Formats: sequence, C-alpha cells, structure tokens
Amino acid sequence: MTNNFLLLNSDKTEILLIGPKNNTQNLLTYNLQLDGCTVTSTTVKSLGVILDSNLSFENHISQVTKTAFFHLRNIAKLRNMLPVSDTEKLVHAFMTSGLDYFNALLGGCPASSINKLQIVQNAAARVLTRSRKYDHITPILKSLHWLPIRFRISYKIVLLT
Repeated sequence: MTNNFLLLNSDKTEILLIGPKNNTQNLLTYNLQLDGCTVTSTTVKSLGVILDSNLSFENHISQVTKTAFFHLRNIAKLRNMLPVSDTEKLVHAFMTSGLDYFNALLGGCPASSINKLQIVQNAAARVLTRSRKYDHITPILKSLHWLPIRFRISYKIVLLT
C-alpha cells in the first residue's frame, strides 16, 4: 500500500475469515497486525449487510428487525393522524425497503431466521390495516398484495437469474 501511496486506516479495517464453523473456530485466535494495531473481527458490515464467519446472517436479520420495529413503533404513533395512503407510503419507505434490501442473500437461511422477518412484515400489515394481533394474517397480506417474506426472497432470486 505504501508503494502505491495508499493509506490504510487501521481503526476502520476489518478482517473476516469465512468457512465452515469447525474450521473458523480454530482460527478465531488468529490476529493480524496492521500498522501496529491488531485487527480482528467476527462480523463485517459491507453495503449495509452484516456478514459473519459462517454466513448465517443472524446478526444482519437481528439488526434489520430491530430497525424495522423502531420505525414501526413511530409509524404506529402517527397512524391515527394520517390517511391510509400516507401511512402506506411510510410503511413502504421504512419497512418494506429494509426487508427487501439484499434479501436474495437469505435464500439458504433456515426458516427460523426468515420467520423473524415475517413477524416484522405481519406487524407492519397489522399497523397499516388497524387489525388486531390475533386476526389471521394471510387475508390481510393478500388484501395488501404483499408476498410473505420467503416468497419475496424466492421472487428476488428468480428475478435476478
């Protein structure tokens, strides 16, 4: 990097070793020295996606759900003062865009991980339609023309291929 007149910011540099869980557990003690600083990381954030060493996307899904529920609580507070069309625009701007961002990467994730995102989508649909917590969600999603999360992921993968 010095030969090319590039400067490495060791405070912002992250390293991620990707591989099977049993192999990466042995390498967690591996430390890389850059510019006198030790660089280690178990997760890396790139373009808003949080990657971990075994590509389980658990940290990414947790962050997406946390952010989505934060926005959903704020939208729910404003719900009674807004018309349905404006509320729908807010839900799409803050919720749907976050759920759909890079969801093609989640194609091989287990159903337990995908269900966390489905809970967010269900909550958003309930806020938008003012339905109760125990109302069946499938007719609500159909009335909004929303695909469930696992089908959104499949649709994105098919669309890309």
